Amino acid sequence: MLANKPKTRILVDGGDPNETLRIKSLIGFVDGQTTNPSLIAKNPEIQQLIATGHTLSSQEEENEYKKIVQSISPIVGSAGVSIEVFADLGTKAEQMFAQGKEMFSWIPNAYIKYPCTHEGLRAAHMSVQKGIRVNITLCFSQEQAAAVYAVTKGSKEPVYVSPFVGRLDDRGEDGMDLVKNIKKMYENSDHHVLVLGASIRGLSHLLCSFALGVELATVPTKILEEWAARGFPMPNPEFRYEGRDASGKPLKTIPYKDLDLGQPWESFDITHELTTKGIQKFVADYRSTLRRSA
Repeated sequence: MLANKPKTRILVDGGDPNETLRIKSLIGFVDGQTTNPSLIAKNPEIQQLIATGHTLSSQEEENEYKKIVQSISPIVGSAGVSIEVFADLGTKAEQMFAQGKEMFSWIPNAYIKYPCTHEGLRAAHMSVQKGIRVNITLCFSQEQAAAVYAVTKGSKEPVYVSPFVGRLDDRGEDGMDLVKNIKKMYENSDHHVLVLGASIRGLSHLLCSFALGVELATVPTKILEEWAARGFPMPNPEFRYEGRDASGKPLKTIPYKDLDLGQPWESFDITHELTTKGIQKFVADYRSTLRRSA
């Protein structure tokens, strides 16, 4: 069990309450959890249903999701449970907000995940005005993080932004550079937006998150198990993340951009192909559990 907690709050990235309990027993705490349609589709109980030929209606899927997060909710600490709305590329902000409002009522420590798109950010704006905590997911650029800051300004609750480091690494860009750049951009801000490192693929990503002073990191159970097995290492002052692409070449640096957080959120270019691909992947995973007639 970990003797001294890191300053970075640790969330479990998954959809199985039993995994969360196991990690809590292993390291002594779990600060929070992130869930999404892909992770819920992989839940053992959902997979058992599908294996027997039983697929779900949309309402049954929602009921299962609710049941899962209600099981996770009392296990975790102050970082809460992030619950993702079901949104495809055509879903309007009003539809996302209606889902988010309902999902926020499921548990007392909910954060509602909206995609980092124009409609997702509009839904986030509506949500923070109503006191609904939000987590903006599928963030792949500093411009997107700037827009998250601007659109949620005035929020009375902490706002999470989730840069996906692993998926940037996959295409040869240093995902941890994005995290570092967002942290630098927020240095002189009002700090209402917290950085949540996501798409963490290995122990080096986790250690770099600690080294950068990231407020939160959501981590798959297998990486937390590896961290524990190695005796909970922490980065030394000289730690450097040295990621490589699939061919073994060093990752490309993502340069810092001097952006004005005081600008209207609509002024930032928030389009990113990885955000689009991420939404498509989540939609496919969600539909994989549904009846064709649903």
